[in-house]
Amino acid sequence: MEAREAIAGALVGSEGEEQTAKKDASPKTDKTQTQSRMEKIFGFKKEDLTSWQSLLALLNRPTDPASLGIFRCLFGFLMAIDVTQERGLSHLDYKYLDGAPVCRFPLFNFLQPLPLDWMYLVYLVMFLGASGIMLGCFYRLSCLMFISTYWYVFFLDKTAWNNHSYLYGLIGFQLFLMDGNRYWSVDGLRRPSIRNAHVPLWNYTILRTQIFIVYFIAGIKKLDADWVEGYSMSYLAHHWLFDPFKAILPVDLVNLLVVHAGGLVLDLTAGYLLFFDATRPAAFFFVSYFHCMNSQLFSIGMFSYTMLATSALFCYPDWPRRFFGSFPSFLSGVLPLTSAQPQPSTSCVYPEIHSTDRQETPTATKTSKPRLKHKLGAIFTILYIAEQFFMPYSHFITQGYNNWTNGLYGYSWDMMVHSRSHQHVKITYKDGKTGEIGYLNPGVFTQSRRWKDHGDMLKQYATCLSDLLPRYNISEPEIYFDIWVSINERFQQRIFDPRVDIVKADWSPFRPNPWLMPLLVDLSPWRTKFQEIEGSLDNQTEIVFIADFPGLHLENFVSEDLGNTSVHVLQGRVNVELVEEKKNYTLQPGEQLKVPAGAYHKVYTVSDDPSCYMYIYVNTTEAALQENFTKLFELQERVRNGTETEPLPPELQPLMTADNDEGAEVNATDPIVRLFLKRQRRMKEVKKRREAGVLERLDRFAVKKYYTIRRGFLMTAIAVRNLMVGLPPLEQLRREVSFANFKEPQAEANQNERLKDEVGHGEL
Repeated sequence: MEAREAIAGALVGSEGEEQTAKKDASPKTDKTQTQSRMEKIFGFKKEDLTSWQSLLALLNRPTDPASLGIFRCLFGFLMAIDVTQERGLSHLDYKYLDGAPVCRFPLFNFLQPLPLDWMYLVYLVMFLGASGIMLGCFYRLSCLMFISTYWYVFFLDKTAWNNHSYLYGLIGFQLFLMDGNRYWSVDGLRRPSIRNAHVPLWNYTILRTQIFIVYFIAGIKKLDADWVEGYSMSYLAHHWLFDPFKAILPVDLVNLLVVHAGGLVLDLTAGYLLFFDATRPAAFFFVSYFHCMNSQLFSIGMFSYTMLATSALFCYPDWPRRFFGSFPSFLSGVLPLTSAQPQPSTSCVYPEIHSTDRQETPTATKTSKPRLKHKLGAIFTILYIAEQFFMPYSHFITQGYNNWTNGLYGYSWDMMVHSRSHQHVKITYKDGKTGEIGYLNPGVFTQSRRWKDHGDMLKQYATCLSDLLPRYNISEPEIYFDIWVSINERFQQRIFDPRVDIVKADWSPFRPNPWLMPLLVDLSPWRTKFQEIEGSLDNQTEIVFIADFPGLHLENFVSEDLGNTSVHVLQGRVNVELVEEKKNYTLQPGEQLKVPAGAYHKVYTVSDDPSCYMYIYVNTTEAALQENFTKLFELQERVRNGTETEPLPPELQPLMTADNDEGAEVNATDPIVRLFLKRQRRMKEVKKRREAGVLERLDRFAVKKYYTIRRGFLMTAIAVRNLMVGLPPLEQLRREVSFANFKEPQAEANQNERLKDEVGHGEL
């Protein structure tokens, strides 16, 4: 590749228009000699940045539309799938629960979902918009249909916010302003004047910079100490995808070097490496490997595939012509254009060319002086890029949304930097008139769990509960939350003040939350000690680390299943009250106390500084169950190999026929034997699924997606019919919904065989 071509991947790129222009220019060797070193590397000259007019000409430089058109098609296709998947079309009736008392979490409280049938219509418009973007059909209208409904659904539920959902909305908005229908589009067939026409360079600049920001800011966020030290995503190292690394490295080093250090380096460098020809092949490999792994590690919908589609934006804009040009000629009718040169477009600014070549396109069809739309495009590009660099660090403005982490999760690109676990959640209500105190199940009247980590959502939830509880004869309720959270493997500690009535509590989006408890970062070094303590325990012993503030106490109930539970003090001083025994014990660091099972106790922090203590316990019920399973397995093995000489009692006879009789557990009279056989069958099914071939996996995946998408469209058809002609008789509606809910027989059988008595046993 010539030295000149090394500039193609820069931020504004050398672009395919230079490859096009070289046909009308002097020979390559002459052109190469006239280029400066900066132009070879970055694709533009220093003079292009010295004045507004030159920058304007640069951003509106004519560029090949091919790469943008292919990305538009791929993005529309992926968003059409996303509407049925992560956006929730296939389970819309479960998501919005039309008519039911549900607490919701919109960005603005005045936003509310429409009636269910109308919500299906909203999603239908979103799907048609995504399909129109894919086809390039009525492009502007399709983009408007998609982004208007998408952002409405997005703002309707903060609990569903994440970085990639935010990114989809941004790209949809960008495409609305771009000339994405100039290549391989239905609009191009309808309007020959725009078919295969140049697009301005800023179309590519915005998209490339957006993806660069996604990678680079994500890398900057990963410079957080928790990520660098390997605490953010430590559980990932145990996933089977990292088995090749575990063959040469211990799990701890896989976690530190591969998961965390590797993720940090990739995010920091991917955007740069994609820009330059010399590094782009390596960047493609690592980025593709990274996103393919993410698609298996996380439930992130179309994000991995969308990011794979954006990678091609960093190549020469004419890469589709060369790629599809290698296909057989008889396919040219259905493939994108491969040979025709882009025609001039009024969206671009062309340099004035003085030439006597009669075959050259007349300059009258080319705009050489910037117009208002060219200036607006350049201004939008500069302002948008500046805004996107500013947004991840704008949390000093919206301080009310800051908790232990800054802002609402979704627009900061702090992907996977923080992991949380919740040990204890208690909702207490108090009748404002009678003083009666009661408790609510955590998550009552809502389907989301993210309210536990965000003060703004907690305020909305408390307000909603105060509106709903009077229906249950609770007047003027006060609502108190006691939520214990561990972030990045720290102590479990309170995130909000449990003494504050959240209904009456003050909250503003522009002021710090006054009832947010501080994260005890000074106790972070204890995490190393946690690992040592956990490593010294056997597999049946569990441990929970707790930190609490002076003047507060933890009320806890020890289940009867948890025998040998004890409290060990690590730091500070606590007072343990055994409620039923009416006894109190003061514990110092290094002291411990066994607490009774099946009873309440309270742990008061009486020291001036925060206390730290841990619960150590054994699930005796599960341990006994595992012991019985082990004995049954050993007995079954002896029966199989013929070493068992004693006749089996009737209740153990099903062990002999378990291999050949799939219904053996049904005939088992002993509940433990029945549970053991069901466990064995389930393990066989899991093993069979894991050892399935590629074709079988693809078939299983396709069937599952088919029935999911099928339900979404059938329910949409029912909703549209209801809006057009009214509701049918209830029995007919019931039959229609039952038909929409139909799944493959095997899936239905597996779903019906879920065992209630297996709930809580991780091995099942």
